[in-house]
Amino acid sequence: MTAGPTKSPGPLADLRVIEMGQLLAGPFCGQLLGDFGAEVIKLEAPGSGDPMRQWGREQAQGRSLWWPVVARNKKSVTCNLRDPAGQRLARELISRADIVIENFRPGTLERWGLGFDRLRETNPGLILVRVTGYGQTGPYAPRAGYGSIGEAMGGIRYVTGDPDHPPARTGTSLGDALAAVFATIGTLAAVHHRARSGRGQLVDSAIYEAVLAMMESLLPEFAITGYQRERTGSVLPNVAPSNVYPTADGEMILIAANQDTVFARLTKVMAAPELAADERFSTHTARGARMAELDDLIAAWTSTLGTEDLLDQLHTAGVPAGRIFTARDMFADPHFAAREAIVRLAHPEFGELPMQNVVPKLSETPGSVRHPGPDLGAHNDEVYGDLLGLDVEARTQLAADGII
Repeated sequence: MTAGPTKSPGPLADLRVIEMGQLLAGPFCGQLLGDFGAEVIKLEAPGSGDPMRQWGREQAQGRSLWWPVVARNKKSVTCNLRDPAGQRLARELISRADIVIENFRPGTLERWGLGFDRLRETNPGLILVRVTGYGQTGPYAPRAGYGSIGEAMGGIRYVTGDPDHPPARTGTSLGDALAAVFATIGTLAAVHHRARSGRGQLVDSAIYEAVLAMMESLLPEFAITGYQRERTGSVLPNVAPSNVYPTADGEMILIAANQDTVFARLTKVMAAPELAADERFSTHTARGARMAELDDLIAAWTSTLGTEDLLDQLHTAGVPAGRIFTARDMFADPHFAAREAIVRLAHPEFGELPMQNVVPKLSETPGSVRHPGPDLGAHNDEVYGDLLGLDVEARTQLAADGII
């Protein structure tokens, strides 16, 4: 679909967010809030802006293809936060805001005179969202903390990859994104609390804790049984069948049939219903103990069928299965199209620019992607002029002084 008018301005349209910080962990939180209608004013360093403007594996015309996504729906203003004049501007903006997002090292805002205690003196309802590697407290708080370090500390790196290789990473910035998602959850909880109490609060989202929150039963498994999860490649120990299997035309598909009733359906598709009653495979525990043997049997069958035929049979039988999608597959897939999972926006340099749509979908107050990431300082006049009331002469002088 091409972005256009939506049924509502979004459920967060009455919130103003000041986004400070850079890269991904904080700005992704701002993106999520902006997707649901919040006014997100992003403060960037004059002349350079957020490094995300240059980041990304692939660029087009020398411009980042990541920036239009992570900065979508935001307003960009330049503000030198390292200068007292810039700090005064930031305080004025924050006094008119509901939420501030930042992902600097702990203590940075305080050195700039923008600590929470000072900000809430003029804005008691302010919600300050702080996203860092290790959190605002504890012995590691002052350390530099990138997402990759948080992924390692939180446990996901150790269990990711093949057992005969060093710990691997996912192909995305998982730790940063998880910290931002949990920061968003905390922000919305704080907004709800403020609606009842009138008081703002601090939201402290640490990357390593956000990763740890996704680690299922890793901790009690070790504490109670002494079991340490290890890298297991494409499978989960004792969960079978749930793996990647080859097809006759050289593709690989996923089949997840580890539940007893689903496994019985799979065996019927395989024309081997006796496997469901075989004591080697008849229970979840038995299948898990003979995972490799069972995977070999299934792979021998899947490799005799073409991908489309195989998937048709599995879907008809109610067996969860699917391709491993690439971007090319997503653009061609009818389900993506039907649910408008990909939205296309007009971009001044790239023309039609596709990106992922807003998640989740709300029936009454849906979010929307209204515009891609803006040019640096594109909203200086609007924000400093209309919101703060600075006239042209004042704005011109601030720009000449390197403040905006």
